[in-house]
Order: sequence, then C-alpha cells, then structure tokens
Amino acid sequence: MRIYSITSDDEFQEYAEICFQDEHQEAILEAWLDNNPGKIIEDGGLLIIGRQVTTNLGGFIDLLAVDRQGDLVVIELKRDRTPRDTLAQVLEYASFGERLGYERLEDILRSYSGNEAANLAQYHRECFALAADEAVVFNNDQRIVIVGQRITPEIRQTSAFLRNKGVRITCIEFTFFRANGGLRLLSTNIVVGSESDAITRVSSASLPQTTEAGFIASLDQNGKQVFGRLLEFARANAFPVHWGQKGFSLNVDLQGTHVPFCFCYPPDSVFHQSVYTALVGRGGLLSKVDMPDDEMQSLLAHARDSGLFQPAGREVKYLITGPLAEDRMAWLLSWLTEAARAIQNHGLKVQSDSQA
Repeated sequence: MRIYSITSDDEFQEYAEICFQDEHQEAILEAWLDNNPGKIIEDGGLLIIGRQVTTNLGGFIDLLAVDRQGDLVVIELKRDRTPRDTLAQVLEYASFGERLGYERLEDILRSYSGNEAANLAQYHRECFALAADEAVVFNNDQRIVIVGQRITPEIRQTSAFLRNKGVRITCIEFTFFRANGGLRLLSTNIVVGSESDAITRVSSASLPQTTEAGFIASLDQNGKQVFGRLLEFARANAFPVHWGQKGFSLNVDLQGTHVPFCFCYPPDSVFHQSVYTALVGRGGLLSKVDMPDDEMQSLLAHARDSGLFQPAGREVKYLITGPLAEDRMAWLLSWLTEAARAIQNHGLKVQSDSQA
C-alpha cells in the first residue's frame, strides 16, 4: 500500500513506509491498541479488562477484552516467532480464557484498573451504553485477534481454516508510515475474518495512575466544585486518598488496612463525572468491615432517599451534572462522615484460621 499527501501545489508527496520495530518497541503498539479499543475490530468497540495477563501455564496475554456481547477477546501481537509458535500460543491463551469465570474476569479488571471494587457487569453496561433490557452472558464464547505488521501466508491459511471450523479468529495487518515533520500514520487491514459475524486468581499489569492535578484539570466547573471540597474533606479528616487510572477513592485507615467508602470519577471515564458509594461491592465495606446488614442497608436507604443519589447496581451514585447548592454539599459531606464513622465503629472482620 502506498499513501500520499497532496501539497498546496497539487503534487503527491509519498509517506515513507517503515518497519515498526526500527523505531518502536512492541510495548508501544500494545499501548496504542490499549488506548484505542474501538479501532481493533469492525463490529464495535472492545472493553479492555487486562494487559499482560498471566495464564495458568506461565504465558502472558498482551491484551484481554470483552466485546458488546460479553464474549472474551484475546488480542496478541505477532512478534518474531514462527507461524506455528504464534498460532499455538494464541490457541493456548484462548483455551485458558475459556476457563475464566465471571469472578476471575472481574479480578483481572480490578487489577488492571487499580479499582478493587470495580464491577465488571456495570462497567461493561456503561461502556457500551446498553439498554436496561439488554442481557449479557460473559465469556459465553471466545475470540482471537492476531495483530502484526505482516501476517504470513501460513498464519493466514491456518487461521482461515480455524474460522471455517468455528474458531472465531481474526488477523489484522498494519502498515506504519512516517512523513516529513514527524507525522505518523497507522493503516490497518483485516486479512482474515469478517468481524460481522474456572482458574485461580490471575494478575494483570496496572495502568498508570492519575494525579490530583491531572484529575482536577479533566473536570468541568461543577466537578471542580464538588471534588475540590471532597479532597479538602479527606485532608481535614486524614482519610487516605487512593489514585487510580482515572479517579480516586476515599478510605478509612483501620490499623493499616484502607477501607474505601466512595469512589470518584472524571467526565471521560465510563462512569462519567460521578461519586459512587462503596458499601456493598467487593472491596468496600461489606467485604472488610464487621457491620450488620441492617445498618448497611440503612446507609444505602439514607443516600437513596436524599434525592442526590440514584441506583447504580448494588450501589448508588451521584452524577455531577450541575452546580451543587451549599446545603446539598453539606448533606453529602455529612453522609460521607456517617459512612466513615460506621467503618471506624465496627472495625475489620475477624478472620478465622481457615481464612487467614
């Protein structure tokens, strides 16, 4: 493929095709795909849930994702391996992925996002803007995507054979160009496949964490008002703040164990500009604090009845879409104080010897 730009003199100026490895490490392409999940397949975006995911056989999956239907997608970059090694590896990874239950997938997402209370079903629903009546079964099927600057004839032929036998495999070839002035272009082409058509705990590499300055800069004026006060509230009460990929959590320190009681997200996250409670989901109060269920439900009911929060799965959320009056801000801080005191009053759950 040859690509040209048209100059002001109506002349063609060719972009120089270069070998990707000459200027970049494979991790760069992996990061590009990670940051552009909607450009990997043709039939819609992907929700990336893991990167460099370890398998039970000691391998590392470059990227792990789920599609709109909830099917698992194994994305592998073709390196300098033989075609046999490449195909054997992706099939091994897919066989590993087939055995992952919902909880293991959620564990991978939590490790990847840095949010130990992330809910995969809710994250997926908001990522794809699913309607209330759209049901999803996670990992009902698996897909394989091989990405490389050159997909060899052996890989193409064998992948086409596997597709004919029902294995959902796609091969994507990319071409890298550079023009004068440093402009870079990446062209992709699907060369195989038309995209119309129980494991122990695993780990995933974490994404870079945001900073307070970066988080504040991403907010609109309404978000700056609310989150500025929440951060002041945390500092005044010595509540630890944990920064994740996009947002942060407010925590209570119980003898060195930090228990989150709310999560805060910027406008460009799948949760939009919002404050989520952390009462019932794993990683929050329910999993760590010895609090009676009726008191937990009372906290949730208090938030729901305020008119500020709205249902969000098992939790409730406050979507920040306008300015918050001072009396409503005072109520929000009061509720957060109530939740933090409940954590402090009840303390950590006592583990039995079998749980320790």
